Amino acid sequence: MDLVIFDDDLSPAQGKNLEQRLERKVLDRSELILAIFAEHARTRESRLQVELAQLEYLLPRLTRMWVHLSRQAGGIGTRGPGETQLEVDRRRIREKIAFLKRKLAEVDMERRVQRSRRAGLHRTALVGYTNAGKSTLMNALTGAGVLTEDKLFATLDATTRRYRFPTGQVTLFTDTVGFIRKLPHHLVASFRSTLAEVQEADLLLHVVDASSPSAPDQIEAVNEVLEGLEISSTPTVLVLNKTDTAEEDRLLGLQASHRNAIPCSALTREGLDAVRAVVLREVLRREDALRSRASSTAE
Repeated sequence: MDLVIFDDDLSPAQGKNLEQRLERKVLDRSELILAIFAEHARTRESRLQVELAQLEYLLPRLTRMWVHLSRQAGGIGTRGPGETQLEVDRRRIREKIAFLKRKLAEVDMERRVQRSRRAGLHRTALVGYTNAGKSTLMNALTGAGVLTEDKLFATLDATTRRYRFPTGQVTLFTDTVGFIRKLPHHLVASFRSTLAEVQEADLLLHVVDASSPSAPDQIEAVNEVLEGLEISSTPTVLVLNKTDTAEEDRLLGLQASHRNAIPCSALTREGLDAVRAVVLREVLRREDALRSRASSTAE
């Protein structure tokens, strides 16, 4: 089937008119990203999150897409007098959205309990543009065994691993879902429990694919997402990953623009000690701040 893909969101009316004019199936940016997410969702949580985002996207577009839901679902309801099929579908989708939100609220509560058990420990979150190599870096730093694939949004679930430095200090490294420019608001809302791992982190490692010609734009896109999550004030260290495949001029340009960035290669493990060193520095700084606070409170 021929497709026409738009790199922006379309209103329901725009999508309908374009399909009629072009006589082709039309996908906008959000619809394409949601389809990729659905393909890569593996855990119960990520499947719930993606399905919720899809249904919230679908609801105002029913007249164009006309997706009929199964009538087998237990207790969803029966068709009332005078209802059109479109009204039935809308009602079923709203009920399914409410159901998914309840389930995700339960998952969110479970995550809160898990985070409360980790209270007091330093937390380091790996963030970055999709396919920047966050999962590979996470594995190289901690031996986490996180799935790594050379594709967009290979990781949809947050994975946390405890890491103890030779000096005895501990941090929790968390690998997170990749960001993308113009991230659909449906996904930000649906993945709020996953993104909470980023919001509650003490340190962010902003991982960048230094080999990508679009690296500067990707850095800006991630920073915009972080600002939208209201966590732009969290201490952040830029990590220029994939230096083993980056062109020298491109790498030098990034280092000139971001003088405190750490060059490394998760694949060859070059530069990993420097990454660990900057994390340890932040762990020690946090410990000093906590001791100072405790001392002033005791006085």
